[in-house]
Amino acid sequence: MLAAMNASDDARFELHDEGSVPKLCVSGAWTLSHYLALAPRIASLRGRIRPGVKIDFSALTALDTAGARLLCELVGTEGLKGALIDAALTPERRVLLETVASTPAVPIRPPARGYHFGDLLARIGKAASAFWNHTVGLLGFIGLTLEKLTRTAWRPRRWRVAATIAQLERIGFDAVPIVALLTFLIGAVVAFLGATVLTEFGATIYTVSLVSYSFLREFGVFLAAILVAGRTSSAFAAQIGSMRANEEIDAIRVLGLDPVEWLVLPRVLAMMLALPILAFIAMICGIAGGMVVCALHLNISPGMFLSLFSNDIEMRHFLVGIGKAPIFAFLIASIGCLEGFRVSGSAQSVGEHTTSAVVQSIFTVIVVDAIAALFCMEMGW
Repeated sequence: MLAAMNASDDARFELHDEGSVPKLCVSGAWTLSHYLALAPRIASLRGRIRPGVKIDFSALTALDTAGARLLCELVGTEGLKGALIDAALTPERRVLLETVASTPAVPIRPPARGYHFGDLLARIGKAASAFWNHTVGLLGFIGLTLEKLTRTAWRPRRWRVAATIAQLERIGFDAVPIVALLTFLIGAVVAFLGATVLTEFGATIYTVSLVSYSFLREFGVFLAAILVAGRTSSAFAAQIGSMRANEEIDAIRVLGLDPVEWLVLPRVLAMMLALPILAFIAMICGIAGGMVVCALHLNISPGMFLSLFSNDIEMRHFLVGIGKAPIFAFLIASIGCLEGFRVSGSAQSVGEHTTSAVVQSIFTVIVVDAIAALFCMEMGW
């Protein structure tokens, strides 16, 4: 019996099964380009070829790994090994077929459908593990930064004053307009909301205390930190990440310099100087926004507003608010620089870690501010 299969114009095989020993004649190019044409026809004959088949490779013009795997599927692993004993092949093709015959095929498994409860637990576990590793890495980087800062503080010759001043200009002075405008508008909104509620009780005069307390203790430093986290932390991550992608940080190490001392400390110091200034400006502008609303809608003149402010508001509220600024600044700068060092080298990695720096900074500011508020409440400050 003669079974012939013309898979394509360049790759074909014929099975002669009339004698005692079957003979398979292969011809053409058994390569990846003909895989889709050969695979279904070979699948229809799989398991139907008797053992001990002989293969004629005389008309074979080209062979690659895909074609060798198809031959192995057609005659079986043992059948291919036996056929190679007396086959007339070039050394390269013989080695290829022997390697494919001795290598087990990797089964293709279709993706599992559905979403099981175990998958949910696995995702939660991976997220918790990633969060823990991230927290440990951040704490280690904070400790390293503090150690470098302590060592450098006693060596004025190693201070990078010019770099610190340049970063101070970018972080602080360039951010003053947006911080002032935003906090002024939010101060006006807080005054509107306070007046709306307090009018029902005939206590509109306490709108002054509401605006003053909120901006001195919370809103001033909090809004300034959020703006800096989105504006500057991302810039730190992008700058250091681009340097890492371009192997500039490796070059700094080759020169015998410390990247933390040269790149991180100027940014951290500039941030710790700039954020208290921005927080103070935010407090002033927020209170000014509330004062404008009180003057226009509540008949509380600016003079009366300032008189109530000086008489009713204690200095400790200002100290509580401004005292949180250096802590926020240190954390924001550390997170931005750490995410820059974590960049793997591609443009996609730079974007991912820049986004991560912003999200982590804002999240950290909110958490630390909440902890500080609870602590101050318990302490009676």
